[in-house]
Amino acid sequence: MSVADPFARGCILLTGFEPFGGEPINPSWEVAQSLAGEMIGSVRIESVQLPCVFAQAPQALQEALIQLSPQAVLCLGQAEGRSEVTPERVAINVMQARIPDNAGAQPQEEPVVSNGPTAYFSGLPLTRILHHLREQTIPASISNTAGTFVCNQVFYWLQHTWGRADRRSGFVHLPCLPEQAARMATTPACPSLPLAVQVRAVREILRVMAT
Repeated sequence: MSVADPFARGCILLTGFEPFGGEPINPSWEVAQSLAGEMIGSVRIESVQLPCVFAQAPQALQEALIQLSPQAVLCLGQAEGRSEVTPERVAINVMQARIPDNAGAQPQEEPVVSNGPTAYFSGLPLTRILHHLREQTIPASISNTAGTFVCNQVFYWLQHTWGRADRRSGFVHLPCLPEQAARMATTPACPSLPLAVQVRAVREILRVMAT
């Protein structure tokens, strides 16, 4: 592996979550599995589904990191109510569940890591990613809150245990899919983004990460 191409013959770990909250699908996993096995230059995308369970998600991510030894990690999650692809800037050390996870757990004001730092920043080049997505006419913006559900927990845990200055790692939230929005009786209507657009967006993010 040459210094000029640190990603040669390596892989990027791409994770998505199983459905939650009564939904039969989750855009994060639909996108992740759509990209599984693709090559970004010499880098292979390895996709892994994480459980939407506070007690299991970090362990599942850790097992994937050990098994795959990736050069970079991108975790995806669903953000109901958002209309754009939103790379996350910061993960905070708190779990505050608005709804129960898929195992019925609903932690309140609990730390992700006891005595851990208050927050971690993303290890992704967020501004460069944002400019690139907008050049591709993909609706995108940088988010400054990853929430306090399992998505934030995974993001925080990733940065706490694996992230460092010479590694690219972070989290991106995706909008609901049109078929999900159609099932949600909300006013105003829940925004959504077609799967093909979301897949293209994440592929472009991975390209930025690997170059």
